[in-house]
Amino acid sequence: MRKAALFSLAMFALPLAAAAKSPVVVELYTAQGCASCGEANAHVAKLADKPGILALTFSVDYWDYLGWADTFAKPEFTQRQKAYVAKLALREPYTPQVVVDGAAQTVGSKADKVDQLVVQAGKGARNSPDIHFVGETRVYVGSAHAPKGGGEAWLIRYDPREQGVAVKTGDNKGQTIPQKNVVRELVRLGAWRGKPTSFRLPPALEEGLKTLVLVQAAHGGRVIGAGEPRA
Repeated sequence: MRKAALFSLAMFALPLAAAAKSPVVVELYTAQGCASCGEANAHVAKLADKPGILALTFSVDYWDYLGWADTFAKPEFTQRQKAYVAKLALREPYTPQVVVDGAAQTVGSKADKVDQLVVQAGKGARNSPDIHFVGETRVYVGSAHAPKGGGEAWLIRYDPREQGVAVKTGDNKGQTIPQKNVVRELVRLGAWRGKPTSFRLPPALEEGLKTLVLVQAAHGGRVIGAGEPRA
């Protein structure tokens, strides 16, 4: 078993010309109690169906006090957004916000601006590590140039279905809020410093979720690579 693991790591130290290009990662920070988030939710749902784009919906909890507790929100999602606030030198977190590849952000309801950032990110040079899953228990992240300060590997599990949530109180009372690619789990796997590294994957907490591993600069930095298990 140990020899097999060492062999796998050795493979990732070699150039992988045939590795798939890492998608552009679009993160939407939204809330079911946010009256201005509907257009952003709908636009990101459309982006989720386009090739080369990985769209993720993170529900935050800081609007819960307005009367509706978001059914998908978790404190760790809010903390992830706050890391971007610090890295991108913003005054405070807000919704709807879209962060593209961890490097640029805009108001999520500005569809044209979101699309512009996605196109720009797709044209940029991408020196991404190969990401290889071994069953449901382990992932190998290959070699690539690591950013100053190092990188981190994150496990994300999300629900690929489009879901409608009936809001009963607050600003969106009586409305059904559609959401797609809703993130349900966010786990920091560990540090990545540009060399082949193996990470153990915790078991999924829910059935029917898709698994994704993101590699990005530490503390809310740019996304270096993203990978999902191959079908």
